Amino acid sequence: MHRQILKRMIIAACLAMAASAHAATPVIDVYKTASCGCCSKWVEHLQANGFTVKTHKVSGPADYRQKFGMPDALGSCHTAHVAGYTIEGHVPATDIKRLLAEKPKAIGLAVPAMPLGSPGMEGPRSDPYDVLLVQGNKKYSVYRHYGTH
Repeated sequence: MHRQILKRMIIAACLAMAASAHAATPVIDVYKTASCGCCSKWVEHLQANGFTVKTHKVSGPADYRQKFGMPDALGSCHTAHVAGYTIEGHVPATDIKRLLAEKPKAIGLAVPAMPLGSPGMEGPRSDPYDVLLVQGNKKYSVYRHYGTH
């Protein structure tokens, strides 16, 4: 009898931990063109880092950037939306997790253009790049710097 109770308690604890882990990483909606390979690699990066991703193949990802309030000057090849934040470009999963934990009042994060060495843009070299925190007034600051200078 005690074993049955113990089993039930262990199962309940496991289910609670699984639900908690899922709640900690909300679904990221990614808007990308069907033919973009680097966007698909970025999605794989997110999934490898524990995120659940819903990919939406669209003809104009820039339309979603505009819809979610991200400045066009910070544009890249895909736009994502998670927990009320916009994620533009090849933002590393660790920075998205930090954003979701800190919950700043902001539009979201952006990695403008497509810097080599960012997630999904791995290759023969890694260029320095910045992850930008974009405020509601469209101003931005460096959230994290990658690379050498």
